[in-house]
Parts: sequence; C-alpha cells; structure tokens
Amino acid sequence: MGARVTEHLTERGPGRTDLLTVTGIECFAHHGVFEHERREGQTFVIDLTLGVDTRAAAASDDLRDTVDYGSLVARVKAAVESDPVDLIETLAERISGVCLLDGRVEWARVTVHKPDAPIQATFADVTLTITRPLDPSPQQ
Repeated sequence: MGARVTEHLTERGPGRTDLLTVTGIECFAHHGVFEHERREGQTFVIDLTLGVDTRAAAASDDLRDTVDYGSLVARVKAAVESDPVDLIETLAERISGVCLLDGRVEWARVTVHKPDAPIQATFADVTLTITRPLDPSPQQ
C-alpha cells in the first residue's frame, strides 16, 4: 500500500487552516510491549494531517515556501523505524514532534495504525490518533 497525498484548502479565518494530508505511510518496526514484537517486528501504518498556511506557496509556486511532504515522509519513516518503544502513544508523540519541527506546521494530527497487534480476536486494525499544536514558546 503506497502513501496517498491530498491537499485540502479551507476558507481562511479564525480556527481554519489549510490541510496537508499524507495517508498510508508503511513502516516496519520493532515496537511493542511483548518480547516477540521487539524481536520479530511488524508493520505500522502512519497517517498525517498537518495544518499549514499554503498561500505563500500557491503565490510563488515554489517548494521552498511550503512543507516538502516527500522529505517529511522520509523523516517520519526514519523516526518510526528507529529506537523501539513499548507504546503506540509514545510513537505517535515522536512522530508529531518530527512534523512540528517545520515552523510552518501550525498543528499535526498523527494516526498510528497497528494492524498486526497481538490481540486474541479477529479485528481489522488498532489505531491511535493524537493532535498536537506547534508550541510557539521557546524551549528552556
């Protein structure tokens, strides 16, 4: 399953932003609470929705004026496939941090899919979705 990218422009105003969405980013990683998850690894699928003001890029038609989603996907994939963690909550937080490194991203919504979660039942998917705003305050 390849990544699908869509951009959606909404009416500007208070509480409104343009949306950049990338869905279906497949990653193979070794996250999980159980030893066999860490040893064998499994597929995780990531969906991103970013609040981005795209007007400057639309006016200039220049990639430097917007979020380069190709580079972003590479950074997210690298973050998912590095340093195993126990919980998808920790993983989602890591991914949101990667997305918010670009100051043009006003907020990031991250969904982590764990379709092969070790559950003793028939199920389609396990997902966690978080939304994090850009923290404009300087780091101390």
